[in-house]
Parts: sequence; structure tokens; C-alpha cells
Amino acid sequence: MTDLHAHISGALARLSCDYAFYFHRRGHEPIFLRTCDLFPPASIIKIPILYAWAHLERAGEVARAELCDLDAEAQVEGAGLSWLLRARRLPYADILLFMIALSDNLCTNLVIRRIGIERLANVFREQLGLTGTRLERKLMDYEARARGLDNWVSAHDCIQLFRVRDSLSAAERAWIDPMLLACVDGGLWLRNVPRDTVSFSHKTGSIEGVLHDWGYTEQVDLFLLTRNVRDECEVYRALDLLGPLLLI
Repeated sequence: MTDLHAHISGALARLSCDYAFYFHRRGHEPIFLRTCDLFPPASIIKIPILYAWAHLERAGEVARAELCDLDAEAQVEGAGLSWLLRARRLPYADILLFMIALSDNLCTNLVIRRIGIERLANVFREQLGLTGTRLERKLMDYEARARGLDNWVSAHDCIQLFRVRDSLSAAERAWIDPMLLACVDGGLWLRNVPRDTVSFSHKTGSIEGVLHDWGYTEQVDLFLLTRNVRDECEVYRALDLLGPLLLI
């Protein structure tokens, strides 16, 4: 692992942006390197929302079988396609699938609406142990952002999310893992990995200046969070080098 640490450090040293990197192979000590701890979450915020739903469903407070009205929220676009669907009532099981696999922003806002921002904040902190994750506005809500409300995630919380995953029951993993595996964005880690050679459950996030990829295989947990990215190509070069090294 000493040589691996050196390879990782060398690749990350070429980045001019702020970053946080985590790699843990089962049976080995984790590698955690960072120049920053707090990041705009982009679509990574959908992971704690998903796990919060699982916690609330376990408590009987929400149910995936419940029907959701897709017109109950402003029809934000961006990632996803739910605003194009002819069917306007779907079970929350499908809303959650679109939120994760397609990174659908409207579906995410519908889940936020169903749970409530304040209740999500409480679940994040009290039940999931996420102390640096903040959800203060819905996605694509530029007016709220202009008022100073924003969303954040910490690198330490992204490690905690792996622990939250490990605390899920087998039945919960059975419906959550396939959604993360179905993520249509191949993401950063798999750019240079031969197609269909790695089963990678993950979630990406990207906005201007931000590229994230958080995920896991049966043997590995890893993520890269970035902010203040001025040259996306330098991030891609680092991940093209590290992806095959860490995942194959």
C-alpha cells in the first residue's frame, strides 16, 4: 500500500483545484487525502437524501409505494427527464430511482417536499451522523441561493455515508444498491476502466467548477470531491490514471 499511496499522492499533486480523496480496500487501512473539507455537493446531496428516506421508511413515516404527483413542484429541468413524462403520478420508488439513476432534479425536489427540509436536516444530523451536510434549498432554486441559502457536504460526511450504507439492512440494500449501480453517468472513476468489467455503485455530481464521484464495489469504497476546478482535463487525467489502479 506504500507504493499505492505514492501513486495516488503523485496523481493528486498535479491538481490545481481543491480536492478530497478517499480510498478504502477491505482489509487495508483507508487512504484519505484532502486540501479542503467542505464542498458544494452538486448531485452528491442525493445520497444522504436517499439514505434519509430509507431511515424514515424503516420508521414507517414514508413509503415507496405511495404515489407522488409530479406536478406538485415547479418543473425544474437540468438533469433527468421527469418533466417530459406523460404519466404524472408515479410511486416514490420510481421517483427515487429517477433521482439516483438519472440524477433527476424535479424528482429530488419532490422527495425533499415529501420529507421537508427541516426534517431532512434533523435526520442527517441525528440519525445519519452527518455533521457537515447542509440542505438549505431545493435544487435549481436560484432565488433561494441569491438569498444566501445553499447546500454543502463535507469530505468527512462522505466517509460517514459508507458507514450509513453498512448499517442498512439486507432488504434496504436490495433496493438501494441497484439504483446506484444503474447510474447512467459513467462518472470519473470509470473513464479509463474497460466497459462492463467493474460493478460500481456510485453517484456523480457536477456543476461549474465542481466534479464529484462517490461510490463503491464489493471490495472498495472511494470518492473524489473537487471545487474551484479551472481545468476539468487535469481532473480527468488524474482519474484516468487512478481508476484502473484502484478498481481493477
